[in-house]
Amino acid sequence: MGQDVGIDRMRNVGIMAHIDAGKTTVSERILFFTGKRHKLGEVHDGEAKMDWMIQEQERGITITSAATTTYWRGHRINLIDTPGHVDFTAEVERSLRVLDGTVALFCAVGGVQPQAETVWRQADKYGVPRIAFVNKMDRTGADFERVVAEIREELGANAVPVVIPIGAEGEFRGLIDLVDMRAVYFDEGPSGVILREEEIPTGLLEEAQAAEALMIEKASEQDDGLMQKFIDGIVPTREEVVRVIRRATIAGRFIPVLCGAAFKNKGVRRLLDAIVDYLPSPLDLPPVVGVGPEDEELLRHPRDDAPLAALAFKIQSDRHMGKLTYVRVYSGTLQNGTTLYNSSVDKTQRVGRLFEMHANDREPVDALRAGEVGAIVGLADTLTGNTLCSREHPIVLESIEFPTPVIGVAVKPESRDDRDKLSAALHRLAEEDPTFVVRSNAETGDVVISGMGELHLEIIVDRLRREFGVGVRSDRPQVAYRETILSPVAHEYRHVKQTGGRGQYAHIVFRVEPSDPGTGFQFEDEVTGGKISREYLAAAERGILEEMAEGPYAGFPMVDIRVTIEDGSMHEVDSSEQAFRTCGRMGFREACLASGLELLEPIMGVEVTVPEEQTGPVTGNLCSKRGRITGMESRGTSAILRALVPLAEMFGYASEIRNLTSGRGTFTMQFEHYEAVPYAISEQIVEERRAARRG
Repeated sequence: MGQDVGIDRMRNVGIMAHIDAGKTTVSERILFFTGKRHKLGEVHDGEAKMDWMIQEQERGITITSAATTTYWRGHRINLIDTPGHVDFTAEVERSLRVLDGTVALFCAVGGVQPQAETVWRQADKYGVPRIAFVNKMDRTGADFERVVAEIREELGANAVPVVIPIGAEGEFRGLIDLVDMRAVYFDEGPSGVILREEEIPTGLLEEAQAAEALMIEKASEQDDGLMQKFIDGIVPTREEVVRVIRRATIAGRFIPVLCGAAFKNKGVRRLLDAIVDYLPSPLDLPPVVGVGPEDEELLRHPRDDAPLAALAFKIQSDRHMGKLTYVRVYSGTLQNGTTLYNSSVDKTQRVGRLFEMHANDREPVDALRAGEVGAIVGLADTLTGNTLCSREHPIVLESIEFPTPVIGVAVKPESRDDRDKLSAALHRLAEEDPTFVVRSNAETGDVVISGMGELHLEIIVDRLRREFGVGVRSDRPQVAYRETILSPVAHEYRHVKQTGGRGQYAHIVFRVEPSDPGTGFQFEDEVTGGKISREYLAAAERGILEEMAEGPYAGFPMVDIRVTIEDGSMHEVDSSEQAFRTCGRMGFREACLASGLELLEPIMGVEVTVPEEQTGPVTGNLCSKRGRITGMESRGTSAILRALVPLAEMFGYASEIRNLTSGRGTFTMQFEHYEAVPYAISEQIVEERRAARRG
């Protein structure tokens, strides 16, 4: 069982970074140095504890966020290791939603890479305090000062070193702790690295004093008392400096920067000290805000005796335990065997068992208290983002927003037995992953699964085969196109149908117009004098949404449209919800066809790293894919190309870039926005789509 520590000595911390910056290696070292593991697991050997899925071990990447609990200096650290690959951005999103602080990892050679910037912006969105760790200081091309400058310039962060390295690349021997003003050397020992602390060498003293002065100056900008001492030339105590840096870090105004080489066990213990010293406990943050039954704002303070408020942030299918629901308890105490109220879906559920998680292992516990992260067995109706509370004190916490899938593939079962298993397996996978969407095409009989990228869907299909024993075939990936209208249009539609008995009557006068990209669907009611009842307007809106699900141009979902109902009429006998639903659907379709329609496609931000002498062929290749080059820079002997390219042109690019650069080029890709497809191409797509539906 874990140690019993107060909530003020608890840290809920995540590790986030670009792919291959060393997140899982840092997590493994944290577990080793805190005594949670007695053997180091390496990513490249498939032995990393936090990468427990077989797909992670084979590929050497993190796919799912793994949670564990460990202890350092009398503090409990609930640690979540998140993926770096953009296809699994949902794992980062859900983790940041429930974390109190995070460690942002940067490669000392690569610096601020695209996905590092993406996860930094996600942390900004949730206001998560963070510290930075510049990893891989022993690699050729490592440059600590350049990476710190990039964090300041590209991320707009007040990044301030609290340590500086002694040497770099093959000469990385240690670091200078600017808070203690001591040199810390990493000596090779029989069972790892031995720390040796000494006075700062004379040759490094001037550099260390300048870095210390900058740290104290930046810290004093956040505290009037420290500023006065700085002006008066008084040297502050260590406790004063740590207290001010901690307060400014929690407020998001100061990013302490550390460095090391996690693979060689260097710098990780100082990182653990920084997690304890600078990142917040649940008590250091404002109480969580939720909404009550009357839409009133409610606060929940992180106390064990407060009303229960917990957020389900992750669902995991386990072949032995069934469905595991990961929760963060914000207030109150979650007891074994008690009954919970899921306020998001208005259902009561009983807690089967509670666990403290350690990646894929679990330790039973009697209760989860305020501030803790754990897992529950037995919540069949709970989904990601749902709030769990007590029936006597209902509250709904803010849910988690996830990006929309941009790529789909049709999957077919290989046999009749597989068909029955496929549906159940897809349902369980969709419960786990909110960015994974399943829909059936009634006309073709295909099941189309959609996700964030080719790798995402490849992993899903692999899990269907291995984990769920389903034989499936998958087609070539399909782009998730969207439809929208070209111009505003005013329209009137009257649905009148007389049969032998009761007739159908519905009449609406409305306006349809394009809205800003990314706004989705907006419905406004300007009907006066009760000409159309509220339930009939709601029925008309449902009809419009039905039509938007399969647009009139090519059957793709419609986006970014505002509909305003201005007038209309109803009949006291013949009007019904069904009549207004039909009226909304048919009228909206007519209005869209009158307005004109266009096809939208996902545009990806692509960053390609290639040897400088090969930039010409790579640039030409990107341009041939309808790509727009948005930037180019040199970094050492490599060139970094940034471009915006339609997703439809990027399938199979991994093989192309290998062939173009003799295996030396790499690329990353992430969704940026939707953009209109050129007319000639859209007509071809629409014709193919119609032919497929006819066939």
